[in-house]
Amino acid sequence: MATMKKTTKVAKVATEVMSADQLSTNLTTKVSEYIAAKRGHKLGELTNPRVIRNIRKEIARLHTAIRAAEIASAKESK
Repeated sequence: MATMKKTTKVAKVATEVMSADQLSTNLTTKVSEYIAAKRGHKLGELTNPRVIRNIRKEIARLHTAIRAAEIASAKESK
């Protein structure tokens, strides 16, 4: 019978806090990477299709960070 490995997820900790402008520029960069990866996958050039999933997750993380920055700035302005 095979033994199962226990794995733990390591939380990625941001070493620096980015501004909303930096987050939005990173978002546009990731979106262009995502489009290029999808195009490469359709053409058969992409060797690792998991890249697409990882880029989608990074885009979602950036959207979350941008929304959190918007909420924080709204609280400060009150």
